Amino acid sequence: MKEEYKELIEEIMPGMQCSKKFQCAESGFENLCKARDFWDKNYLECLESSEVSCEYALPVANGNLCQCPLRVYLGKKLGK
Repeated sequence: MKEEYKELIEEIMPGMQCSKKFQCAESGFENLCKARDFWDKNYLECLESSEVSCEYALPVANGNLCQCPLRVYLGKKLGK
């Protein structure tokens, strides 16, 4: 991962509360929740079941949107 990405990730994480205790970061971003990028720049489509979703899941008519700043950054900028 490029150094600039690491620096931005380190800036994002301290301002967050994570009920999953940043498992994504602990795994080197290999263990990510399932999400899909779509047209909106601030959200990902959450593909996790409602039992697995977290405090950043935003309920919508057909499921949830992910508004986790770290996950959205990884999805939008790094394609993960």
